[in-house]
Amino acid sequence: MDLSIFIVIVLVVLLVSVRQINQYENGLKFTLGKFTGTMKPGWNIVLPIFQFYRKVDMRTKAVDVPDQEAITKDNISVTVNAVVYYKVSSAEKAILEVEDFYYAISQLAQTTMRNAVGQVELDELLSQREKVSEDIRAIIDKASDAWGISVENLELKDITLPEEMKRVIGKQAEAEREKRSVIIKAEGEVAAANNMAKAAEILANSTGALHLRTLQSINDISSDQSNTIVFALPLEVLRAFEGKNK
Repeated sequence: MDLSIFIVIVLVVLLVSVRQINQYENGLKFTLGKFTGTMKPGWNIVLPIFQFYRKVDMRTKAVDVPDQEAITKDNISVTVNAVVYYKVSSAEKAILEVEDFYYAISQLAQTTMRNAVGQVELDELLSQREKVSEDIRAIIDKASDAWGISVENLELKDITLPEEMKRVIGKQAEAEREKRSVIIKAEGEVAAANNMAKAAEILANSTGALHLRTLQSINDISSDQSNTIVFALPLEVLRAFEGKNK
């Protein structure tokens, strides 16, 4: 065979064998059906017929968990959905240990979310959403570790209640607001009464204080000429006159 033809054949085989792995990917190489190594980003040689490869995206992915109906610990039916953020930590496990890791994560998140909701009461689910989300994330992360998956975050997006339960919660919230309003008003009246009692005590124990307070009140209301003022003369004034007559 002519050397030039041989060189051309070799070059064609090399060109056909070159496979590019991007920076955010890893590749798994199989030779005659057996896993023979992981390909890093860059150009890699994959011999036709004898070898093939699979690319695995190593970036963080988001899985939207659809609406799931669940019953809380206190027997209240709710509908919840969530979003799971995960990434492949081991490309080898993600391909060899599970058929479709994307589908597997979605199914695992759905079942785990229903189970987790069933272990908490409605008040805890609504008031401690972050804690419930973290508990679900930890369970999924542990279960998917064998698949080479790392679950970074899980967020419960919506918690939908039945209409009758919404009305009950609304009435409860309204009753709580009215209770707080009554308490605040009562506390204000108690504070005002205490202040008035202290003021009365000070005026009673200070000579001439009540007389001065009366004059001040007359001065405050005398700006309006249409007012007719009728007031009782303080006893302190009468006692002052009695002292002079003696």
